[in-house]
Amino acid sequence: MNRHAEEFARRRDAMVREQIEARGVHDARVLQAMRELPRERFVRPGWEAEAYDDNPLPIAAGQTISQPYIVAFMSEALQLRGGERVLEIGTGSGYAAAVLGRLAKEVHTVERHAVLAEGAAAALAALGVDNVQVHTADGTLGWPAAAPYDAIVVTAAGPEVPVALLAQLAVGGRLVMPVGEREGAQWLLRLTRVNEHETRREELMGVRFVPLTGAQGWPG
Repeated sequence: MNRHAEEFARRRDAMVREQIEARGVHDARVLQAMRELPRERFVRPGWEAEAYDDNPLPIAAGQTISQPYIVAFMSEALQLRGGERVLEIGTGSGYAAAVLGRLAKEVHTVERHAVLAEGAAAALAALGVDNVQVHTADGTLGWPAAAPYDAIVVTAAGPEVPVALLAQLAVGGRLVMPVGEREGAQWLLRLTRVNEHETRREELMGVRFVPLTGAQGWPG
């Protein structure tokens, strides 16, 4: 391991310990995934030194790579055990999809910006992640071809949960998504599909995400 790799490994360990565990995320599989995945491989060139900072970072197309704690919190909230099929809406850099790939059997991630989808697919391939499929499409419509999903996570905030996503959630499945104002107050929700006609809704915490745009989101 060269000097730079050693430094990044040290910073990854500190990130998990100080930013994630210290704030109450204790799922051992989530912590291990984030301790092992090189976040610096998913940021824009020149931003590698900031990869483990406690804040979101800008990426292409006016989007962001989420704060590490938020990635960990949302991943834990999905309650994954290893055998699930997961849908992610808002691929962004591909980092969260890589984390999900460590936690589930199969991941489909949908990104409306082609430049981000292409970059994420390249970063995932470079790391040998082979159970994550990247699709370029309107994420508010989900990805029906692989439905139903045991878990769905949305990394942008909409005015409400898109009907299309709920329709693709399996009975017993969990959907985690920020909902609220486009530029104001937002809440991270977890919806559990109790049966074909009923979902249980929990408010997890206040958050701030970029807008979810598309046919069942905010106007683009």
